[in-house]
Amino acid sequence: MRALRRFTVRASLPEPLSALSTLATNLRWTWHPPTQDLFASIDPRVWSEVGGDPLRLLSVVDASKLEHLARDEQFLLKLHALATDLERYVRGPRWYQRRQDEITQRREHGAPDTPLPTSVAYFSMEFGVHEALPNYSGGLGILAGDHLKAASDLGVPLIAVGLLYRSGYFRQSLSLDGWQIEHYPTLDPRGLPLELLTEPSGLPLLVHVAMPGDRTLRAKIWKAQVGRIPLLLLDSDVEQNDEDLRGVTDRLYGGDQNHRIRQEILAGIGGVRAVRTFCELTGHAQPEVFHTNEGHAGFLGLERIREYITNDGLDFDQALTASRAGAVFTTHTPVPAGIDRFPVDLVQHYFGAENLVPGVNTQRILALGAEDNPGMFNMAHMGLRLAQRANGVSKLHGEVSRDMFRGLWPGFDATEVPIGSVTNGVHGPTWAATEMSKLLGASEADSHTGNGLGIGAFEPVTDTGLWEIRSTLRGRLVDEVRRRVRESWLQRGASALELGWTDSVFDPSVLTVGFARRVPTYKRLTLMLRDPERLRSLLLHPERPVQLVVAGKSHPADDGGKALIQQIVRYADEAGVRHRIVFLPDYDMSMARYLYWGCDVWLNNPMRPLEACGTSGMKAALNGGLNLSIRDGWWDELYDGSNGWAIPTADGVNDPVRRDDLEANALYDLLGSQVAPLFYDRGEDGVPTRWMSMVRHTLASLGPVVQASRMVREYVETYYAPAAASAQNVVGEGYRGAKELSSYRHRLRASWTRVRVLDSDLVISGSSVPVLGAPVIVRARVELAGLEPSEVDVQVVLGKVSHDSDELKDIVSSPMNYAGNGNYEAEVPLPHAGALGYTVRVLPRHGLLATPAELGRVVLAG
Repeated sequence: MRALRRFTVRASLPEPLSALSTLATNLRWTWHPPTQDLFASIDPRVWSEVGGDPLRLLSVVDASKLEHLARDEQFLLKLHALATDLERYVRGPRWYQRRQDEITQRREHGAPDTPLPTSVAYFSMEFGVHEALPNYSGGLGILAGDHLKAASDLGVPLIAVGLLYRSGYFRQSLSLDGWQIEHYPTLDPRGLPLELLTEPSGLPLLVHVAMPGDRTLRAKIWKAQVGRIPLLLLDSDVEQNDEDLRGVTDRLYGGDQNHRIRQEILAGIGGVRAVRTFCELTGHAQPEVFHTNEGHAGFLGLERIREYITNDGLDFDQALTASRAGAVFTTHTPVPAGIDRFPVDLVQHYFGAENLVPGVNTQRILALGAEDNPGMFNMAHMGLRLAQRANGVSKLHGEVSRDMFRGLWPGFDATEVPIGSVTNGVHGPTWAATEMSKLLGASEADSHTGNGLGIGAFEPVTDTGLWEIRSTLRGRLVDEVRRRVRESWLQRGASALELGWTDSVFDPSVLTVGFARRVPTYKRLTLMLRDPERLRSLLLHPERPVQLVVAGKSHPADDGGKALIQQIVRYADEAGVRHRIVFLPDYDMSMARYLYWGCDVWLNNPMRPLEACGTSGMKAALNGGLNLSIRDGWWDELYDGSNGWAIPTADGVNDPVRRDDLEANALYDLLGSQVAPLFYDRGEDGVPTRWMSMVRHTLASLGPVVQASRMVREYVETYYAPAAASAQNVVGEGYRGAKELSSYRHRLRASWTRVRVLDSDLVISGSSVPVLGAPVIVRARVELAGLEPSEVDVQVVLGKVSHDSDELKDIVSSPMNYAGNGNYEAEVPLPHAGALGYTVRVLPRHGLLATPAELGRVVLAG
């Protein structure tokens, strides 16, 4: 018989064990080994069977076991200690609170320090906290989950917002011929570590979002508690919704563009309303800063504008100014093709009646998302226009983003485009194996102080001891590989009788290379197969063999990505190499941990510079794995020549086939002539001393800087605190700043087309042949068209020029002093040797602008 409906019933715990419920539903257990150990001790066999999920453990463990533990004094003492520790962790002051106190004290003594915000809202389309809450697809979600965990450890007052997907992301299996097959499990929120927000009557609190045709999209709000951080997840599976609206949050990244824009409207507009409701319900401080993690939830800015218009009586420009001041936008996209874009007609369909965000003019909305193609609405462009501060996720990605979006700031050099960077990090307590954490002293205490990974206990450890740990972790990975390979073949239709060979897949003593990630084309999953015979010779080398574990999912609609997976699977199926190379289906967090722990080398070979950051190699590094990677994303800035290997890139080769050939050959050369020989170069004790020297250097050099705690501190100090200060400056005194800046922008708009540099001159003093550093005098006459001199910044810009172009490069700008009657003058040193050029430009100037380029306005001489 088939069940008509599935539902989850939580266990009823004996009163002495009631604290187990609190420990199980606060997701700090996902990175807190003592809490995991407590749950494992309840029933180790069941704990293993449920994949280390406390709620599932409590729902299936024998009731008599719980009754016995309720009388076990030793267990109750441990339970009480952990419950007390969690309470102290959640309530006590941490790095953020101590930083606030320091700033307060300095401000009392006249220092101009910027106070920290009392609350920050963080929006993301996915959150990868743990596989027990399968609400993620890949790197973006894992990054968001690590952001929350690090924020919790540091005490940052974050409220996170996203959607709850009833089928999550897909589960992956393989057909007999190696083709990806997707499965969508149905998730019951009541079986997940979630709490439904309810009214005093007990009915669910609902968020309401207007839809075309006088319909309403309603969503429940589920709360996951991630340490100190509440994570609000909106769920459209509400009986009052029409059937199509009920399915808005069915799948992550599923459906057509109409389905996608509904999800993004709910995440952004509904998400802000959920935050307001949660804060009113709990007394939590309303956010001063809104951080959008990628453009998916970008419509949140429109809801904030609506609030200022309807609640505070501001006009659109004033509301836009107030909203932008407290907004931070992070882009993860290094190519235009990766940006969310919707047909303008579709956006008009949802916003045209102006009942979705009442009072916000539809044409102004469309202008926020405008791009070169007038028929498309660009979510990244809207995100950048709605945020006063924006960043990429590595230094290289910041450069790529400034160049990619420079069209929004015409007339400015790419280096001046106001997009910074914060290099992503990973949550050490989540991703470092227990053995490595103990060795390195990595603990919650380190995050408590904000110091990241501690290495104080590291130096006294011998190479032998460190090698033993690495060998243990590699052996653990080999056991997991064998289990998963056998399970995969059984799913593909093989008989258990023909799978004896899976018991000898991989060798715990062989150099193990890992490659696991999403499978878009630019990540080049099959670069390793460029020369199949050369790869075979590396795998089967008689003295220095290599074994390769590969994993990854392709988007369900990406048949090209699925074909790449099939190529790998077919190669790995060959009897001659299947003991040395495997493809493991259903890549998720539970698999990833084994890979990061056990791989000696982490391989990454994207098409540079298309990897925004790519944090998987960071997680391997935390466990003593060495990176073998194209210098892209984070590796471009943190590779130092001794913490791994950089695969040479064929920059400038435009033929992608030839480029792949060249870079694949470089990869084979490195593996065969450097990586493998170093791994197998053993001393009399069997330890690869030179290899261990690189492992030590990797742990010492990368350990502290790849931490998410470092990343979140950067966000706090470089983005959140300045954004909160800007927000306070524009909303204080009855929105005086917002009104002043809006009025200034109106004056600029009226006058700017008539502002001109009438003439200019550069005088070289002294010698007729200028030398580097020598002063020159620049004079200019400027027509301000009614603007005051205090409202503009006139600058001289010097830079290099080539023999065939007058385009300025490596520019250096300096302010010019007003000399009256529209005349400006400056004495500046010559910044470069060689051929130089100069120009004069006029920029807006206002104390509430974050950068001179913010408004995208510039007048150039000539």
